[in-house]
Amino acid sequence: MKVALYARVSSNQQAEKNNSIPSQLRLLHEYALKYNMEVVKEYVDEGESALSINRPAFLEMIGDTKKRFPSFQVILVWKLSRFARNRQDSILYKSMLKKRGIEVISISEPIDDTPQGQLMEGMIEVIDEFYSAVLAQETLRGMVENARKGYRNGGFPIYGYRNVRIFDEKRNPKTKYEINETEAKVVKLIFELYVKRNGLKNIVMELGSKIIKPRSGTYW
Repeated sequence: MKVALYARVSSNQQAEKNNSIPSQLRLLHEYALKYNMEVVKEYVDEGESALSINRPAFLEMIGDTKKRFPSFQVILVWKLSRFARNRQDSILYKSMLKKRGIEVISISEPIDDTPQGQLMEGMIEVIDEFYSAVLAQETLRGMVENARKGYRNGGFPIYGYRNVRIFDEKRNPKTKYEINETEAKVVKLIFELYVKRNGLKNIVMELGSKIIKPRSGTYW
């Protein structure tokens, strides 16, 4: 039997134990070898959420199943949550694959094709979707609390600020924004020009005449 392997980690899961891409692929290959399955292709999505189907490797895999003669009959995943965490998407795509004679198998969640097995599969998918919703809620709460304490939640600082590494009360490394005095003078100049009713074009020309360059690139 020919099989395809699908592995995925979301950005907040890459460091989780036993959940990395190499770990998933190793377990999938071991399963395929144990049951005399021929692996014809690996599909890998890194830093992609299973709440969305807009994952490059996932869409490529689905596209390959639409060919007149798909090269595999089974898709192996470490857990059903790797395939999808959205219950509606999971039902839709697994139903579509089933019509083409392609089965999705979770190697760590043995589920048979009985009414009891289908019930168990549905329960697992509902729990996965619930877990994602709770995780998103907790992540947002943590980011809000982090911002209230004045810590950075990621991304590049806007013009006029710079990142400064500090430690919180528990000695955990954090990052805060600090005014960049050199850039702050430019920001002040831009506001002064704007207050004097200068348009965007005039402001850019004024900055150019003073040989003031943006943080990156040559032109504002």
